[in-house]
Amino acid sequence: MVFLEETIVMRVTTCSKRLILESCGLEDLVYQVDPYVGCGHYCSYCYALNHAETDWREEVRVHEDLSGRLFHELLTIPPQTIYMGYNSDPYQPVEAEQRQTRKALELFVETGHSASFLTKSDLFARDFDLLTRMEDARVSISVAFNDDATRRLFEHDTTPTEMRMDALKQAQDAGLQTSALLCPIIPYVTDAMELLDSLAPVTDTIWVYGLTIRDRNGLNWKNVEAILAGHYPANRKRIEEVVFDREHAYWRDLRTRLEKAQLTMKPELKIHI
Repeated sequence: MVFLEETIVMRVTTCSKRLILESCGLEDLVYQVDPYVGCGHYCSYCYALNHAETDWREEVRVHEDLSGRLFHELLTIPPQTIYMGYNSDPYQPVEAEQRQTRKALELFVETGHSASFLTKSDLFARDFDLLTRMEDARVSISVAFNDDATRRLFEHDTTPTEMRMDALKQAQDAGLQTSALLCPIIPYVTDAMELLDSLAPVTDTIWVYGLTIRDRNGLNWKNVEAILAGHYPANRKRIEEVVFDREHAYWRDLRTRLEKAQLTMKPELKIHI
């Protein structure tokens, strides 16, 4: 299948000087690296948009001398797994030319560290030569939409879902640990059970999360609200009702179906809705 995607011209600038190796709040991971400040994928629902330093549709920033600075920062900690993908996608479109993520991976190999990352791209297949040299490297993709027309509405410049899954299968075949994030489930938009069936053959673990918006005044909700008004006017109010009510019957019903699937599905299913 051939996918034709719009090409986005992105301005790449240098960010203010800051630590590249940062603390990480995820379980069992102490440090994270965001090779970019900002993310050209511009997913409408992304929590990080609410504290964006630039307009991510037009500009992302890179760290000056990432290789030199990160090398010295990595030497201050014992070898361990470093997370990538907390505030920006390490394989967003500009990575194809900027190669900031690949530079970080090269340093991880040199200093004995490993990588765990989350992406909405298939570009990570380029870096199997580095990832397979690490101990316990983990490759994770994030998916949320069953068709590419819907994906394009909510995710500005991401790789088609099918291509992400194909690349994850390649990672699995290469002997890498794989996982997937089914997130965000948008009520009455995402068919979670269908996506689960597609992900099951290509990953060891699937994490499931519903769309979480905490601030109705945040840019991420304003983006989503505009998409719902323009493309889902008949369902807009009931989608909003479910999004802001974690105890809604929609979530309870979905949780029941997921728990039933959890009993028989081969990948480990971790439900957080």
